[in-house]
Amino acid sequence: MEPITAGLLVALASGTAGAAGEQIWASLRDLVTRRGARSGEEEPAVPAEPPRTEERAGQLAELLNERARQDPDFAAALEMWRRRADTEVASRSGDVRNEITGGTQGTVIQGRDFHGDFTIGGGS
Repeated sequence: MEPITAGLLVALASGTAGAAGEQIWASLRDLVTRRGARSGEEEPAVPAEPPRTEERAGQLAELLNERARQDPDFAAALEMWRRRADTEVASRSGDVRNEITGGTQGTVIQGRDFHGDFTIGGGS
């Protein structure tokens, strides 16, 4: 599982993800509350609004990541939540996230908003 980062939580707080970000944040609160109720454990306190400072976001991220290390079911659910949140934040912020896996790769070019001419490979 990729850890939850303070940056992701702050991006949700900053409004980068818009109304969808609010729904994603609410789903995190529901996830934490539901899992805590099932296990009988005290859940990390997820505030009504995403934390707006790196410090507070970092504290919450560490609590969530620690809980995930202790509870494989929570870890799986949190990973699904993180992927959804990452996708929403990236789609709203204009970021591009490409993932290349498996085997040996030849030439790979990643970018966004290419303008003008460019040449790949060599001519002499």
